[in-house]
Amino acid sequence: MCAVNAQENVNNAPDGDGDSDEEYLLPAWLRRTEGEQRWSVTAALLVAITIQWFLPERLSIHPRWLMPVLELLLMGALLLVNPHRHIAKSGNRVRVLGLLLAAAVSLANGWSAVLLVRDLIHGSAGITPVQLLMTGGGIWITNIIAYSLWYWEWDRGGPIARAGGVHKHPDFLFPQMQQEGIARPDWEPFYFDYLYVAFTNATSFSPTDTMPLSRWAKMLMLSQSTISLLTLALVIARAVGVLQ
Repeated sequence: MCAVNAQENVNNAPDGDGDSDEEYLLPAWLRRTEGEQRWSVTAALLVAITIQWFLPERLSIHPRWLMPVLELLLMGALLLVNPHRHIAKSGNRVRVLGLLLAAAVSLANGWSAVLLVRDLIHGSAGITPVQLLMTGGGIWITNIIAYSLWYWEWDRGGPIARAGGVHKHPDFLFPQMQQEGIARPDWEPFYFDYLYVAFTNATSFSPTDTMPLSRWAKMLMLSQSTISLLTLALVIARAVGVLQ
C-alpha cells in the first residue's frame, strides 16, 4: 500500500525543480535528497581491489598490477571530482567514472573466474584444498561487490539520479517501499542495501526480500546467481576431491 500511495502522490506532484512543499509529502526515495556519503562504496571497492591483488598470478590479467592500479586511479578520480556525497549536482563525470570503475572490477574478476573454472575442469589448479577455497572465496566475494556496484549504479538511473528524484519507477522494490511505518520517513536505498541484495542473491540464488522489477535487473540477478552457483559448486567439489 505504501508503494501504491507513494506512486499516486508522485503522479500528482508537480514536475518542477523539486523544491515545492508538496514534494515533502513523498517518501525520501521518491524526492530530492542530499544523497549518500561515499565511505561504504569506497570501503567495498578497497576490499575488492585487495582481493584481486592477492589472487594467484596465473588468475590475473597481466601484468597483475594493471587492473588494481587502474581501479585505484578511477576511484581516486571519483574522490577528486566528488569527495563527499552523491548529489544531484555532481554531473555526468561522476556517473561515467562510476560505470567505468564497476566495469573494471567486473572485467578483472570475470577473467579470474573464467581461468579458475578452466583450471578446475581440466584438473590443473595445482593448489591445496585450503588455497583453492580461499581463492574461490575471494573471487566469489569480489563478484558480490561487482554486482552490487551494477545494482547501485543502475537502479533508477544511479545514485545521482536517485538523489535528484529524477526517475519515479524503481528497478528494485525494497520492503521499505511497500509497507508504511516499517522505516523512517527519510529512508532511501544506499549502497549497503544493494550490497545486501547482491549477497543474498549469491547465497540463495534467488531474490529474498527485495524484488527486481525491470528486465535488466532480473537479467543481472540471473547472471549473478548462475556465476555464483557455478563457482561455488566447482570449487567445493574440487576441494573435497570429487573432480579429478
